[in-house]
Amino acid sequence: MPRPRKINMMPGEVRDWLNETLRDSGWSGYEKIADDLNAKLQEEGIELQIGKSAVHEYGQEYREFVKYQEQASQWAESWMTEAGLEEEAQRHNVLFQMLTTLAFKFMQQEMAKENGEIDPRELHFIGKMMKDVMASSGIREKLMDDERGRIARMAREEAQAEMAGRLDEAVSEAGLSPERAENIRNRVLGLRT
Repeated sequence: MPRPRKINMMPGEVRDWLNETLRDSGWSGYEKIADDLNAKLQEEGIELQIGKSAVHEYGQEYREFVKYQEQASQWAESWMTEAGLEEEAQRHNVLFQMLTTLAFKFMQQEMAKENGEIDPRELHFIGKMMKDVMASSGIREKLMDDERGRIARMAREEAQAEMAGRLDEAVSEAGLSPERAENIRNRVLGLRT
């Protein structure tokens, strides 16, 4: 098993600082960032010395991670908006981003191993989680469609009831026979005679 990289041994707040500094620098100036990082580690009392090449390698990995995360976010938002889930897009976007991040970290760890291959069985579980998040969007859309259909049915039934009431009034004013009135009602309301 390979030794853990020094950069992975940093505390979370120092890593957050490094991540922000890398983004703010536009992914350049690694020598200065390495010097600033080592000064920060020394200030914090952490006995780690991280070289420019390690910062550069980490920066490139982090840059790829950010790129994939942004692409996943844009794709998820676009897909959910097109599917008519504007109000839920943000929530599903966050879930999808989290799963994408986990998938990226997992693949990165697997590629860092000696043989550098990813076990397809492991990817299956990540893919299933992503599929479930996307499927939940479809389920919610179906529920919303069903609710819209129910509301439309109720509106139609109310309109038919109102029309039937008006028809009854017109029939009684016209003095039609009950059979003739029923025949007209069925034709007006679209029922079979």
